[in-house]
Amino acid sequence: MSDYTFMAVGVLLCLAACTSGPKADFFVSTAGNDSWSGKLDQAKSNGKDGPFATLGRARDAVRELKGKGGQRETSYTVMVMDGTHFLPETFVLTPQDSGDEKLPVIYTASPGAKPVISGGVRLSGFHVNAKGWWELEIPKVAQGKWRFSQLFVNGQRRSRPVLPKEGYYYIDGEVPPSPGVKEKGYDRFSFKKGDLHNEFAGLTDIEVLCYHQWSMSRLRIGIIDEKEQVVTFSGPTCNPSYWAGLKKGQRYRLDNAPDALGDPGQWYLDCRKGILTYIPIQGETPEAAEVIAPRLDRLVDFQGNPDKREWVSNVIFDGLTFAHSAWNCPEEGYSFAQAEAIMSAAIAARGARNCVIRNCAVSHVGIYAVELANGCKFNRIENCELTDLGAGGVKLGQMDRSEDEEMVASDNTVNNCLIARGGRMHPAAVGVWIGRSSNNTVSHNDIDDFFYTGVSVGWSWGYAPSSANHNVIEYNHISNIGHGILSDMGGIYCLGDSPGTVLRYNRIHDCESFDYGGWGLYTDEGSTGILLENNIVYRVKTGGFHQHYGKENIVRNNIFAFSRMGQIIRSREEEHISFRFTNNIVYWKESPLLGSNWNNDKFVMDSNLYWNAAGEEIKFGKFSLEEWRARGHDVNSVIADPMFVDPENGDFTLKPDSPAEKIGFKPIDSSGIGRLPVSAPQ
Repeated sequence: MSDYTFMAVGVLLCLAACTSGPKADFFVSTAGNDSWSGKLDQAKSNGKDGPFATLGRARDAVRELKGKGGQRETSYTVMVMDGTHFLPETFVLTPQDSGDEKLPVIYTASPGAKPVISGGVRLSGFHVNAKGWWELEIPKVAQGKWRFSQLFVNGQRRSRPVLPKEGYYYIDGEVPPSPGVKEKGYDRFSFKKGDLHNEFAGLTDIEVLCYHQWSMSRLRIGIIDEKEQVVTFSGPTCNPSYWAGLKKGQRYRLDNAPDALGDPGQWYLDCRKGILTYIPIQGETPEAAEVIAPRLDRLVDFQGNPDKREWVSNVIFDGLTFAHSAWNCPEEGYSFAQAEAIMSAAIAARGARNCVIRNCAVSHVGIYAVELANGCKFNRIENCELTDLGAGGVKLGQMDRSEDEEMVASDNTVNNCLIARGGRMHPAAVGVWIGRSSNNTVSHNDIDDFFYTGVSVGWSWGYAPSSANHNVIEYNHISNIGHGILSDMGGIYCLGDSPGTVLRYNRIHDCESFDYGGWGLYTDEGSTGILLENNIVYRVKTGGFHQHYGKENIVRNNIFAFSRMGQIIRSREEEHISFRFTNNIVYWKESPLLGSNWNNDKFVMDSNLYWNAAGEEIKFGKFSLEEWRARGHDVNSVIADPMFVDPENGDFTLKPDSPAEKIGFKPIDSSGIGRLPVSAPQ
């Protein structure tokens, strides 16, 4: 055979490879048809075969393929083509949809594509009224078959009208709960004249956002008594305790108030008439705009059965975007105690094992992005972007305690993800919430722009057994937390007995509470057995480290800098050692070094470096250094400038010959903190 023949054969083989298309068992396309075979990535010219139209049909085809048995060496693969795929119903996976360790079931994006799996509906047919506002009549809304509380235009969340347009209203006085409500919570308060009245348009659609300490209730108006200036809601707050009260001076706002409609980007849905009104932003036209309203609460549901030990296992999502999940306030209102932990997620799992969500995005959702609940073990969420979240990012575990280990979620990983812009409907939600769950790893994530807390670990108050241990929170960059909306919050929040739990190599900064709080590292009620080391915490409101109460926590080799209202805070005296605070650098310009309660000496502080960069005298509470040492504390500590490279701009690298060496401080390599470069999809 001649050289020319070899070349010709090579060219033909290359052309065949280049035109054969992507490889998968089944394909899903917006131009597909569920009556076709699904084995082609494009429709045939005769229109008789091509890809499937829905994920559900592809899932069923995989079931059929697995049922045929036979030898197989590659994974079962469903490839999703580009475009927005509107789900007709929640995509449900059950144990029969599982793969195995060697042959997983993979749902992946086609090469170079970014398909969107949407729980919404694309709206069109708007007409422009005399004001230039867009209007759309939606019969299903008028018929009471559909309503929505979110709207997305050209890939961005748009807002409902709010009163007051700036700032807050304030409760004028506390009113006892209505008869029969006292044991449940609080359902009324008195208001200042003119703040509430019965002439509001769409009165029953208004949702009153009542801000408590670390939570917010979303209540619906029942009765407004303008003479007595008392509003009564259709349902109470979640608890009769003080922290869920409606007390004088507390803030509230009116969400979805059509009287406030008037700013570009705002919208209002008149549920009685079924008319959506939208005020466009400059440059938007109804012909070119993509307008999507959510319809499904849950986009994906892993429905394992832990009670029967039946798991959904070895399923992989790769390169997909999940968007537009719904949440609507119930008629009785909504209120929950903490972290919006009762809420589920757009991607929810129960009884999932060894499943992976990688290189995916979850965005424009009304609840949490991903939940791994009862019985979920050894799952991984990696290289994902979870953004524009109505509630929080990821939930690991459950609130209830189970003695059945198979029912407990554990050993899950959230790694190398962007988790940002959360709490857009529910400000008390958190970036990553770990409940009664152990052996989880939360690492190398960028957690940014939440209104309450970055990472919350544990769900047991006091010293009762917590079933949350050996969780590792490491190498995360947590920033822009709080925004002055709620109180009693922080970058990383710990709760309960937590042996083996480690918080290390996290960079936490810019935490701002409304009132008290705004801490960096926060060990709350009963926090025990936690190691906090090699963290860098700066520009927080009320202490880089705060312990409410707990036992035998170790705080070592951290940098705490530039807290505005006290640097290190200890709240409660107890008869055991609260914590051991050693080999840390504390660097500040304003406020005292120590805050709250340091009277009973049941703590250990030594071999630390302290420096007030404003040149003010350093005192330990009301004590001088000599008096403090006489009490047995900081005997080997140093008062000296640590010689940071550029602390004002967040560079806490130590210059050569830093006196930090004298206290045994080991330089913190911050190069690996936060999200790392994402590799190509596997």
